[in-house]
Amino acid sequence: MPSRSELLLKANGLPLCAGVYIMRDRAGKVIYVGKSARLKNRVSQYFQNSEKNAKTAKMVANVFDFDYILCDTEMEALTLENSLIKKYSPKYNIRLKDSKSYPYIKVTDEEYPRILFTRTRASDKAKYFGPFGGANTVYGIMSLLQKTLGIPSCKLSFPRDIGKGRECLYYQMKQCCGVCRGHVSAQEYRELIKCAVDILKGNTRGAIASLEEKMYAYSEAEKYESAMKCRDTIRALEKIREKQKVVDSPDAEYDVIALYSDELCSCLSIYSVREGILGGKNDYVFGADKLLDEASLTAFLVDYYAHSDAIPKRIVFDSSVTVEEELLSGFLSEQAGRRITLWTPQRTEMKRLCEMILANAKEKANAYVKEYEKDNSILLRLAELLSLESVPQRIEAYDISNIGAEHKTGGMVVYIDGKPKKSDYRTFTIKDVDGTDDYACMRETLRRRLSHLSDERGSMSEYPDLLLIDGGRTHVAAVKEVLCEMELDIPTFGMVKDDFHKTRALCTEDEEISIAREQAIYGLIFRIQEEVHRYTVSRMSAAKSRTVKHSSLERIKGVGAAKAKALLLHFGTLSAIKNAGEDELASVKGVSRADAQNIYNYFHGD
Repeated sequence: MPSRSELLLKANGLPLCAGVYIMRDRAGKVIYVGKSARLKNRVSQYFQNSEKNAKTAKMVANVFDFDYILCDTEMEALTLENSLIKKYSPKYNIRLKDSKSYPYIKVTDEEYPRILFTRTRASDKAKYFGPFGGANTVYGIMSLLQKTLGIPSCKLSFPRDIGKGRECLYYQMKQCCGVCRGHVSAQEYRELIKCAVDILKGNTRGAIASLEEKMYAYSEAEKYESAMKCRDTIRALEKIREKQKVVDSPDAEYDVIALYSDELCSCLSIYSVREGILGGKNDYVFGADKLLDEASLTAFLVDYYAHSDAIPKRIVFDSSVTVEEELLSGFLSEQAGRRITLWTPQRTEMKRLCEMILANAKEKANAYVKEYEKDNSILLRLAELLSLESVPQRIEAYDISNIGAEHKTGGMVVYIDGKPKKSDYRTFTIKDVDGTDDYACMRETLRRRLSHLSDERGSMSEYPDLLLIDGGRTHVAAVKEVLCEMELDIPTFGMVKDDFHKTRALCTEDEEISIAREQAIYGLIFRIQEEVHRYTVSRMSAAKSRTVKHSSLERIKGVGAAKAKALLLHFGTLSAIKNAGEDELASVKGVSRADAQNIYNYFHGD
């Protein structure tokens, strides 16, 4: 490994201009990405003997080499840094989860706009609101909008489906405006969507004002039923406002950000104030190894607001948060198309609000630590029980499922610090095993999974601390065979079930380790075993359902869905088709002589 002085010498050779630096470990994996207006000064600081905080020192201790990319401006470097953090997901960077993790509300751009749940942002003309802390929050907001404004929640497409089918229950309950019945014009519907967008932006007063204007217009036109609907919606919105906490004047619009950090973890809390009301909030908890300097926080907030269509005019920081203000303000102003100001209050009511947000962040961090310590104590005891050299942070569990000799599927589930990480789950369709040899299937699954340990990035490149196999000693032996073949040393245990299919023990090739009296460990292993079984069976069933949607006849050259249907209608059963001669097959309408020959040869092994 290069010495600190060698890395410092390389850093001193960097140009004194804007750019991005990429730190790598001994395996070549990216562990940290940063940017600077003066690359030489910034990167050389890491390798000098000056005092560093514990988190930075830990990151630097793992640096084997670094790369860099020059940029014309610091703003360009900021944008590039953000994209590289998303690409590599470095260990020491704080970051939003990948684009499939945080949920958004999407308002489509079409004649009859729809309000949808999504986890991805496309490059379209739709409006996106979020990210939100969880799917339940999004569905709750969408349900509120649909019930309050009467926006359809069905999957009908308008105007295509207007006038088709019967009216639904929601329309009868007056929770839907009835676009499908033709009672609402495209213009009236877009007005409802505009109200929904105002509410999503926090502009409830604007939505109420718009509805009041419509209500008076309907009254003058003697459309009293429509006016009453507007009145009821206004009352519902006013009730929502009454339940929210007022913290400022009615025209106040800003976000408040506070950071609590200690040696165990950190929590960044972002609260939204719209129309003087404390509305949505998001809390982001980071582990003890994440770097939280001003550059890292700036990069994180760039990513956070890059996903938002509702950037407030002002962002208020508690004194616990330090960012590159000029750079961040410039980026956000460019993103929003208007000036965005950043402010750290020293006195007044705003300071007390910041302190309240900071207290919330501390509470979230403490709750995280308590949960982590609980899980860690279980993992520590598991390590003791299994005589592991270290606490198993990454546990991978495997199972095999099949229907006879078909749809053979290997499933892998992953637990990080005792919690399932579903984005790392993987399915392996068994390709090279004939018949129903579970041990051969397990060997193929592990061989294919472990071959990815050398990948430069991605979850499959992560080294597991413990392998758990759904099965007994012979399954463990099959996996050990693969580990020996690939020259890997990973602790491996089988999850043994009793006669009632409940977890009984963990085993090696030679012994069983009872966990019956270890209640916490038993609970963890039981959950893992049930989860890997559930996941593997569900993936196998999904593969089966995909194939049963198509006739096996469609595997034959020249036979598509239409010909398969014609054959089945003519002969009645697949067995009759198998027993038919070429002349009989060719007599079916749409089946040519060549098709008939292919069908006959397929079933008679030519």
